This record gives sequence, C-alpha cells and structure tokens, in this order.
Amino acid sequence: MTTLVTPPATPPVAPLSVLSANMLCTASMLIWAAGLPAADVLIPLVEPLPLSAARIALAALVLLPVWALIEGLAPLRAARWLRGIAVGGGTIGFGAFMLVVGQGMTDAVTVAVISATMPVIGLSLEVILDGRKITLGLVLGVALSLAGGMMTLLGKFDQLGIGLGAALCFGSVFLFTIGSRWTVTAFPALTPLGRTTVTLTGAAIASVVAATLWALAGGLLPDLSTFGLREAGALLLFSVGGLAISQVLWIVAVGRLGIGLSSLHINLTPFYVMLIFFALGAAWDWREAAGAAIVGLGVLIAQGVIPLGRRAG
Repeated sequence: MTTLVTPPATPPVAPLSVLSANMLCTASMLIWAAGLPAADVLIPLVEPLPLSAARIALAALVLLPVWALIEGLAPLRAARWLRGIAVGGGTIGFGAFMLVVGQGMTDAVTVAVISATMPVIGLSLEVILDGRKITLGLVLGVALSLAGGMMTLLGKFDQLGIGLGAALCFGSVFLFTIGSRWTVTAFPALTPLGRTTVTLTGAAIASVVAATLWALAGGLLPDLSTFGLREAGALLLFSVGGLAISQVLWIVAVGRLGIGLSSLHINLTPFYVMLIFFALGAAWDWREAAGAAIVGLGVLIAQGVIPLGRRAG
C-alpha cells in the first residue's frame, strides 16, 4: 500500500502594513525621480525607441536572475509569458516609449506636472472597475495631493510644455497607471517580484522587437563613441534604478494600497528631485518642502490615517 506524504504547507506571509506600503511608495518615487535627470542626459544622444528598448531590456535582465535566485526556476516556467508580453508591451513598454518622446519634446517639469494626474486616473479606475466609494476624505486627500504637487512647481510653469509632447506625457501616465493595476490583477499567483519581472520582460521583448524593426527600416542608431562613464551611469540609473528597483517597490505597494492611493505619492516627485539637487549642492527650497508636506497630509487623509471628524458612539 502506497502512503501519500503531504508536503509541509508554506508558511503564510504576513500582510504588509499600511505604513510599510507607504514607505515603499516613498522609496519607489524617490528612485524614479532620480531617473528623470538621468533621462535628460540620454535623450539628446539616443532616439526614443532604442532608448526605451535598452532601458526596459536592462531592467528585465537584472530582474530575471534575481527572481530565479530568490524563488527558483519553477515560477519562471509556470508564468504566463504571453500575457506578460500583452500587458507589459501594451502598457509599460508603450508608455515608457511615449514618456521618452514626450520628455524629449518638453522637459522634466512637464513630466512632473502631468504625472500629478495619476491619482485621478487611478481612483477613477477603482471607482469604475472595483466599485470604490467616493468619500469626503478621499476627495480632500486627492485635492491636497494635487495642490501640494502644484505648489512644488510654482515658478516653473513658464517651462511647461504644451501640445503633442504634453499629450504624449499624459498618455504615458495613463498607460503606466493601467499597467500597474494589471500587473497586480493579471498575475494573482505570483509574488510582487514575479509580477514585475513578467511584465517588464514582456515589455522588453515587445520593445526590442519594435526597435529592431525600426533599425532594419533605416532608423538612426546611437553613436556609442559618445558614451562615457557619465552616460553609462545615467543609463543604469534610468533603467535599473528608475525602472527595475522602483517598479518592484511600486508593485508591492500597489498590491497593498491599490493603484489610487499609491499614486498619490507621485506628487512628491518634484520635492524628491529638489532633495537630490540639494544633496549635490543646490539651494534648499522651503516652498517645495511646504508643498511636499501638503501632499503628505493629503495621503494620510485619503487613507483614513487622519480621520475627518469623530464617529458617534
């Protein structure tokens, strides 16, 4: 008689706390913000399609072995790679390409301003698709987040780009928001690291194929002789930091908070950019610091950490 041996159950993973999720959002946005100045170094040197393809491919090449080392090869074999190509290529990949083109036609200030629309997009998706209820705290939190984000950019609106470049930046934000949501919902059996790796690898495959076809059609290839340590460092920061690491942290947080509440953090991006330049010797800007505090207050109110009024009883 054969005895069936039941394998030991996998110990449950402790749920991520709201505080931890917000801290991961903060770290994700800080790393992503560091990638915006790096993009300004690369955009004049490389055409948008090969640049976005190289960025996403480098991110995927870093995440794939990390995922295999941490979780083994079984999740990689079982992953739905065709779905990853569809989700990653259609949202993250295409959105990354639109961001590079849009920032090249405008500047990082325009990207930061238009990125402030992400909470509205994210919460609208949750209202339409998940039936999220609109509360006073949610509306006030989003309003404060938008106001604080705009406050950090006062005095810079003369740099704000309009027209096609701004429209492309908005399209990028819209696709990234949808892609972040689908990264969580389309791969429920995977860990956040697995979800991020599958979608970024899918985006990399789609982007590399598109860039190859573009090159075969006569597209201009980058002159590698213009690349030194500064440019190589910028590419690593733009890809490994601003996409691979940032996206893993972001997807972990989205899985706990949802895309709507997580996206409130993006309005802190201008403040993080200011912190980076301050660390490099630039002057401190109290207006941007005050704007960041308002954004933080909005995040706390929207998440109910600071309740509005007292409950009866």
